Amino acid sequence: MNQPVQGSATPEPPYYAVIFTSRRTDGDRGYDAMAARMVALAATQPGFLGVESARGADGLGITVSYWRDEESIRAWKRDPDHQQAQRAGQQAWYDDYQVRIAKVERAYGKP
Repeated sequence: MNQPVQGSATPEPPYYAVIFTSRRTDGDRGYDAMAARMVALAATQPGFLGVESARGADGLGITVSYWRDEESIRAWKRDPDHQQAQRAGQQAWYDDYQVRIAKVERAYGKP
């Protein structure tokens, strides 16, 4: 992937991860602006812990957002601005996507 990972300082587990894997359509059509807007909006939501994202030149992207609990994830999914972005993604920006929600039980990295 050719874009850098944006690191997140998450707390000690447990917490939740929403893993959004997508393949983009050609052209921007406002995607970059909306993606930046959604990251900024998500950061204001109760329970939001951080986000990491990368996209390859082939259009394949992975965005992982981290949340305190499942209710925080449900509230974010119901946010009207986020719902508008979801509809635009389905109609214009994504050839395909998958959403996976996982509970993070352990986390570790380079000491």
